[in-house]
Amino acid sequence: MSAAAPATGVSSAAARFSLRWAFDLAAVAALLMVGVSAWAPSFIGAGAWVAGAGGVLLGLAIAALGARFRLGMLSVAGASVLAYFVFGGALALRQLSLFGVIPSLDALRELALGVVFSWKQLLTSQVPLPGEDPLVILPFLTALIASVLAGSFALRLARGYAWAVLPALVLLVVAIAFGVPRASFAIAQGIVFTGVAVAWLAYRGALQRSSARGSAVAQAQGEHTLARSATVRRLGFAAAVLVVALAAGGASSAVTSIASPRYVLRDVVIPPFDVREYPSPLQAFRGYIRDAKAVLFTVDGLPEGARVRLATMDAYDGVVYNVSGNGAGGSGSFLRVGERIAPAGAAEVAGESATMTFTMGELGGVWVPGVGYPTRMRFDGERGEELARSLHYNPGSGVAVATRGLREGDSYEIDTVVPTPPNDTALADAPFGSVKMPKQQGIPQTAASSAGDFTAEAESAIGQARALESALATGGFFSHGLEGEPRSRAGHGAERLDALLGAEQMVGDDEQYATAMAVMASQLGMPARVVMGFYPDATSTGERFTATGDTLHVWVEVAFDELGWVVFDPTPPEDQVPTDEDTKPRTDPKPQVIQPPPPPQEPVQLPPEIPADDGESEDDALDTAWLGTVLWVVGGSLATLLVLAAPFLAILLLKLGRRKRRRARERTADQISGGWDEFVDRAVDLGAPVPPRGTRRAGALAVREHFAAADPARTDAGAQAAATAAPEAGAEHGAGGTALVLADRADAQVFGPGEPSAGDVEEFWRDVDASASALASGQSTWRMLRARVSLRSLRRKERK
Repeated sequence: MSAAAPATGVSSAAARFSLRWAFDLAAVAALLMVGVSAWAPSFIGAGAWVAGAGGVLLGLAIAALGARFRLGMLSVAGASVLAYFVFGGALALRQLSLFGVIPSLDALRELALGVVFSWKQLLTSQVPLPGEDPLVILPFLTALIASVLAGSFALRLARGYAWAVLPALVLLVVAIAFGVPRASFAIAQGIVFTGVAVAWLAYRGALQRSSARGSAVAQAQGEHTLARSATVRRLGFAAAVLVVALAAGGASSAVTSIASPRYVLRDVVIPPFDVREYPSPLQAFRGYIRDAKAVLFTVDGLPEGARVRLATMDAYDGVVYNVSGNGAGGSGSFLRVGERIAPAGAAEVAGESATMTFTMGELGGVWVPGVGYPTRMRFDGERGEELARSLHYNPGSGVAVATRGLREGDSYEIDTVVPTPPNDTALADAPFGSVKMPKQQGIPQTAASSAGDFTAEAESAIGQARALESALATGGFFSHGLEGEPRSRAGHGAERLDALLGAEQMVGDDEQYATAMAVMASQLGMPARVVMGFYPDATSTGERFTATGDTLHVWVEVAFDELGWVVFDPTPPEDQVPTDEDTKPRTDPKPQVIQPPPPPQEPVQLPPEIPADDGESEDDALDTAWLGTVLWVVGGSLATLLVLAAPFLAILLLKLGRRKRRRARERTADQISGGWDEFVDRAVDLGAPVPPRGTRRAGALAVREHFAAADPARTDAGAQAAATAAPEAGAEHGAGGTALVLADRADAQVFGPGEPSAGDVEEFWRDVDASASALASGQSTWRMLRARVSLRSLRRKERK
């Protein structure tokens, strides 16, 4: 009998021990799941729930095993890291795992990088994201860490068990801070968390106090009975508190089911993606027009009357119309999104839903064509996943960009809401919308005066906008300025707009007229923006729309209160062209002056003839024969080399002639443009893949990226060599960065007000030569020789 007692005592202690552990783990798991529930609104579907719950179970299992076998801190930490990588693929990155379970190399890479970079990516993404998005590793990671710490505190600390609440609370706070600004059932989460924490802490406190009061005699007489009754009472008390907490949480959820706003980190974090690093699409307008027949992309399912939007621009600086800064609400504020896009823009407009499929042709670039306000965008093909992960969206303008860049053959499907445009009757009494617009700069003087003249008789907001539209569309002429068309310069800088509005006959195309109307509208206080996109002409038929340069247009949108953005087309019809007399440049020929004949020249005095010496010796004859042989060999070799080198010499002469022609252009602005072309040609000959129809800044970005990728160390050294030409280029990191400085200078001097001076031209060409030399400074001699005779730049079309 005496031997049986110890066995009974051990069995009772083990039972109490396992029961207490089970209740502790259950209570901690409930606290942690409240934090997991705070992650759920940031993701669509059950992805966050699966990842978070899996992290909780794994973490508590590791904590229990660590406490059971008394593992050290390093062992528990190592087991946690191992579990993160082994189970992370199955719980958070199933699409990247083999059979959805075994983590692949891509999944392991995402898990490793996600520990550092996922936080910033989530804050700069538009939520909710798809449940299979790689950022779902954050609920898994945070739940795993919090559960390991909370479980270890609860099971290992006899007196400090209350510390177990802290990791669960941190998990809840982090999930809220990185979550959505409006979440349902937020009050319920707080009530449930508080109730569970109070119930568990009360249970553990009662257990600790009863253990301290128990005497050795009482334990020896009825340890088993007392322990069981005490445990039942504590469990009953804790369960009662937990039921009350859950009931209160459910009641509060029913009462506060409407999402309430709260402050989160994404409200104060400015997205790091700045679309202004890419050139304004409007600068490339004339380039697309020149290659009018190239298929840029196709659209299947385009609704009748709908327009394909490529880019929306609302900031003007006197040189170019571009997107504004990336602050909240600006046209440059782009957030990373998943396949499902929160209907922030679609909720503000009335319209019809539509589904379309886009297939890319030769468009390229980061700007993603779209219609209306998309609610879903799914990429297909080999690059579908890559493009989807680089997708950013501006809900205010409905414009999307893919930082990976579109290529020929890429395809995607969108679900969107196409706004229903209001008619002028509905707009008759509507004021302009209260939209915060960026401050416009570099406005030509003629814009303000013309805007006042055009709208002098308008009495309403819509009347003012229609007056501007009508004055340009009916009072101007249309011309792209291409071969065989009336003269019309490209660009929309202050000088070009001043020339358009100040001329007796306005001549231009969409680029000039849309920009002119938007600039004048801004002077009248209208919230106006410029949109570049595509739409079919009236004669187009069929379900497939093919976008080309012929269907490329630029229009203006003005915001009206409660009615949204309304489209205006200030460009004259294409058949409204000027006559030759309207566009002939005025000339003022100078009278011819007959030049006097040159004075007679003195006859040239020739030297006296030298008598021939016929006394040639035999040695002289041998020397002459030997010399003739040598001269024949040398001459033949030189002739052979000359024949072989003739093509290369011709290339050098062509490039030299091209350079001289660029320096000798009539206008100084054209000389600046020629200097930029010279720099681009030097970079192209060195292998830089500069786009043929791109803008200067697009070419500069291509040059910088090419030389940075080719040899980063050499690029940094080259930047020092180019510092004397453009010291500010150091901010661009590399010799290729001077290209951005040159591009900006060229745009400012070509499109800015006034003509550059001769000194400006001379300085610009010096900087061009210095920057081009910096690009070639680290190249091998053989590579530099190949660049000198390369035909790549000769095959490029010069900027007009």
